[in-house]
Order: sequence, then structure tokens, then C-alpha cells
Amino acid sequence: MNISERLPTPAPEAVVDYGHGEFRVIKPGGFVRCAVTGAPIRLDDLRYWSVEWQEAYASPEAALLRLRRAGRG
Repeated sequence: MNISERLPTPAPEAVVDYGHGEFRVIKPGGFVRCAVTGAPIRLDDLRYWSVEWQEAYASPEAALLRLRRAGRG
């Protein structure tokens, strides 16, 4: 099972402020959703996000796909 296949913890979706090198939880929850795939990402597993677009990604591939769609990759 990979990170995008894990089920979120039985908690609501979190609201997160994505900063440079760290993120801050604004509204507590157990997970956020990948902006590209829609897959739930447990906060403990969150590694990829965009500060500019304030969105999370389930994998480096998802982040790269987002950049390409925006004409930056």
C-alpha cells in the first residue's frame, strides 16, 4: 500500500497554511486532499505542497504534473 492508498484517519479534513519548509494547521483534522489526484494525505505523511498555490500533493509526481499543467514544468 502506498501513501495515496491509505485511508485517512477517522477525522475531518484539515485546513492548512503551507509555508516554506513547514505547514501550520489552521483547522484541526486528520488529512488534506491532493490538489491533483484528490487522494487523502494524512498530515503525518504530508511532504509536498505549494506555498504559492496553497495546495498539497500526494507525491513528487503529482507536484510535477501540477507544474506542467501551469506551464512551469
